[in-house]
Amino acid sequence: MADKVLMKGNEALAEAAIMAGCRHYFGYPITPQTEVAAYLAKRMPKVGGTFLQAESEIAAINMVIGVASAGKRVMTSSSSPGISLKSEGLSYLAGCDLPALVVNVQRGGPGLGGIQPSQSDYFHATRGAGHGDFHMLVLAPASVQEMASLVFKGFDLADKYRMTTMILADGTIGQMMEPVSLDMGEVIAYDKPWAVTGTGGSRKHNIVNSLSLLPEELEQWNIARYQRYAQIEKDEVQYESFLTEDADIVCVAFGVAARVAKNAIVAARAKGIKAGLIRPITLWPFPKEALKKAAEKAKAFVSVELSMGQMIEDVELAIRCRCPVLLCSRVGGMIPTPEEVLAKIEEAQNAGRCE
Repeated sequence: MADKVLMKGNEALAEAAIMAGCRHYFGYPITPQTEVAAYLAKRMPKVGGTFLQAESEIAAINMVIGVASAGKRVMTSSSSPGISLKSEGLSYLAGCDLPALVVNVQRGGPGLGGIQPSQSDYFHATRGAGHGDFHMLVLAPASVQEMASLVFKGFDLADKYRMTTMILADGTIGQMMEPVSLDMGEVIAYDKPWAVTGTGGSRKHNIVNSLSLLPEELEQWNIARYQRYAQIEKDEVQYESFLTEDADIVCVAFGVAARVAKNAIVAARAKGIKAGLIRPITLWPFPKEALKKAAEKAKAFVSVELSMGQMIEDVELAIRCRCPVLLCSRVGGMIPTPEEVLAKIEEAQNAGRCE
């Protein structure tokens, strides 16, 4: 077994990015993700990489577009308000079919909100990251170990499908410390014949562009992109199941909310309530089929969130109203307690199935 070191989530993520071959980082400080930038400011020069604190989040995401166009692994990170400022750039990355890794360590909102953990950027990440028809791959870590391993996974998926991957963490996972193994295996090298790297006279010039003034051409670009998305939904869904085999009540949660929900589920089992958990690791693509299968036996679902109820819509869509879905949530930087989740599980136990 590989040796483990005690690291903060944000720092484990930053070190994993270097190990994954990322040598270019552009960002801007904002709590609770500033440790990502601070760590890379020290480490990048030591590995021959580039760290640049941009003058703004908008500048940072446009620098990402430039490096991604050259076919290099590149990353930016921010927290909720800063990610909003990057929205136009996220759309341009999608329109240019460029791979990149974007990290959002969420804080409470809307507006400047507060600096405590939140999951209220779920809609932004999975629904409306920017203008136009596009998706990002969205990965949700629930431990410091996953803050590292999902960075490796995120870069690989970005390169494989030529699209942006977002690590959607919450402030708790970014700030907490846990033992983590940094043995991530070999870095996968992807051929990028589309990259803007100079030709040396050996080939035609590559052009990276998101603009098309021909409606027929732009339509085909979008159709082709969604065919790729359909393949991703088929092949790349990732989730964890916990005590779902016989569960009457199925909790759905990600990030720190999933850790709380597990404790509540153990307590529910001790009281004779058959509860279980489905933890989406990919928020897009969402594990629809896993929830649909669980709904064949479950009496009710409980969506546990650090938002006013955003993921619950995907839960309801996945199970197609086969049984009730209850919401257990805290917002503004508050985190549900295991006792609050247990109380909602007990409420769900009495909700009964829809027929």
